[in-house]
Amino acid sequence: MKYLRLLVIASLLLSAAYAAAEQDYGYPIAGAFEATILGTPAELMPKFPVKMRVKQLVLDVIPGRKRPPVFYYDSGLRSTFAWQREKAPLVFLIAGTGASDRGDLLMSMMKSLYQAGFHVITLPSPSNANFIISASGSSIPGDMAEDSADLYRAMQTAWDQVKDEIEVSSFNLSGLSLGALQAAFVAKLDDEEKVFNFRKVLMINPPVSLYNSAQRIEELMKQIPGGPKKEGVFFNKMFLKFSEYYRYGNFIAINDDFLYSIYTERLFTKGETAALIGLTYRVSVAGMIFTSDVMTNSGYVVPMNRVLTNSDSLGDYFQVATHLSFFNYFEEYLFPYFQKKRPGLTRQAFIDSLSLRSIEPYLKSSVKFGVMTNENDFILTKDELEYLRQLFGERTKIYPRGGHLGNLEYTENMTYMVNFFKGEVLP
Repeated sequence: MKYLRLLVIASLLLSAAYAAAEQDYGYPIAGAFEATILGTPAELMPKFPVKMRVKQLVLDVIPGRKRPPVFYYDSGLRSTFAWQREKAPLVFLIAGTGASDRGDLLMSMMKSLYQAGFHVITLPSPSNANFIISASGSSIPGDMAEDSADLYRAMQTAWDQVKDEIEVSSFNLSGLSLGALQAAFVAKLDDEEKVFNFRKVLMINPPVSLYNSAQRIEELMKQIPGGPKKEGVFFNKMFLKFSEYYRYGNFIAINDDFLYSIYTERLFTKGETAALIGLTYRVSVAGMIFTSDVMTNSGYVVPMNRVLTNSDSLGDYFQVATHLSFFNYFEEYLFPYFQKKRPGLTRQAFIDSLSLRSIEPYLKSSVKFGVMTNENDFILTKDELEYLRQLFGERTKIYPRGGHLGNLEYTENMTYMVNFFKGEVLP
């Protein structure tokens, strides 16, 4: 009975603490889908530096890499580098699904870290076309082991290019969404190879399982009125809504403030907001599939041995690709490739390898890791959120709202991120 009373008291205290935290947290957008799309209103973001010492690197990660004529514009992996004049810690940042080295969220992270005195190097996602073309060993993204090895090689290439220009006191690592999951695998690889010996690793809105989270995002497409086959009609409808509001003359540009105002006017439903996220994800996957197919000459979307050039129209191929889900890619392209490469590999074993659970003992034993995520991040189930709490314990920071990465640029979140790498975050 005494034990039961203690459990009840503990539960009440936790509920009260969570309610207080939710009340104190000032990020204004309650809906998970709305927050994901709209992000943070400009006035609630930190003040970023006006000037930075920054340049874009073009990395020759795989010397002698041949590129199909249609990718004539790609001359190497693009990476953004910001540096301090004095000795400082360096943070590598890995982009989220399909994103480049200069995505908005990544740039905000770079600016915050730079302002706090860090060197920063950003890298595109292994699912980004530039990475597939210039840095992926197989040009078939989706396997944690290979993608992490590719990222690790890219990091070493970037470091070799800048190491004579800066002094570094320590190396650190962070990633967004899929990039957060990959950061965990990269850190494990580094603990074996010991090139960087990362001091701190921050995972921001990570999936627990790539397969499970992709399934939840794909299911958002079911909320398109009429289903996925009506995605073109839906997209045109959404664009029309934005265009009509813009014609009111309230704004001079379509920017974050414009989107936030759209949200406050309730011009689209919750279901439409969810479907828009699913549609955006599908477009990202389409770009990944098309690029990988051309690089490998697999004949999955583009007929085998069809040599595309810069004068060819790609619209029909891209339209075909947008009607392929992540699971089409997984079942028909990704898994068959790795099953052939690794005889005896089962479908379930491959799915399991794409999860944090596959490296759980390592993550549980390493104090260098931290996690930032949100209570209403729709890429996680309640059980997976609880799994992160159990796995990382006091190293887990869970905000009451923000959806998937929607609140990352909020001042409180940015401050937490910077303090984590400074070593000033206390349990």
